[in-house]
Amino acid sequence: MLADSRPIAVFDSGIGGLTVVRELRRRLPQEHLIYFGDTARVPYGSKSAATVTRFTLENCAFLRRFDPKCIVAACNTASALALPAVAAELDVPIIGVVEPGARAAVAASEGRGLIAVLGTEATIASNEYRHAISRIRPALPVVQKACPLFVPMVEEGRTPEDGLVRQAAREYLEPLRRLCPSVVVLGCTHYPLLRPTISAFFGDGVAVIDSADATALAVERLLGLDGRNSAGLETRALGDGSLLCYVSDNPQRFQSIGSRFLGAPITDVVRVCPEELYESREMANA
Repeated sequence: MLADSRPIAVFDSGIGGLTVVRELRRRLPQEHLIYFGDTARVPYGSKSAATVTRFTLENCAFLRRFDPKCIVAACNTASALALPAVAAELDVPIIGVVEPGARAAVAASEGRGLIAVLGTEATIASNEYRHAISRIRPALPVVQKACPLFVPMVEEGRTPEDGLVRQAAREYLEPLRRLCPSVVVLGCTHYPLLRPTISAFFGDGVAVIDSADATALAVERLLGLDGRNSAGLETRALGDGSLLCYVSDNPQRFQSIGSRFLGAPITDVVRVCPEELYESREMANA
């Protein structure tokens, strides 16, 4: 197999997608990663499908500058609302987080019990998790709940111990707890930072699924690194790969808060103005 040293590109509406980057670095430490966080336009979860699709296309056009071997939409809202339209315009593979997360949830449920999905307003309204779970196991019951305050709380740097976080969790999750789910899906890449609060609220008997690891596994399979195919897309480099981060606003804040998501210091962060994102798409369409 030939080596492929091109980077894996990852984007999210803000900082949350770094949870996917963390799992990619754990599974594929030799791969080079490019991350874009659209921090000037976060959150995506309260925006229309048309707007989310436009933002996603602009983000991908910017990342195409780095000639990636694949793009990861580490944003549940973008994965739910924009992936088919975006995939049709790209000449590189794109992987979302909804399908891998749904598969992990079905596996954890062992084919029985209620699955509860937490997400942004747009992700929940799209019903994409419900549809994805139904495609895998049609008989499984699914209940969904929008938790719109979770993303801004995480972006503000609030921790699971914060009183406001606990209050919001109680308000959102109490109706779900009464339904006794067997699995809870964190249908937003920001939510793993609040996982201790969410897990404690539901108790030890409930599996809490973070789609980040499932998505990293999907990338591993795409690159042919799990022995299932011979795509030849792995870098085969010695040593650890690099991580370069780009944001559309406030790189200093991203660097500070993002380290919590990544579980490691972030050193390279470059600001990209939103106008440049628009220009990237215009150039890609030219």
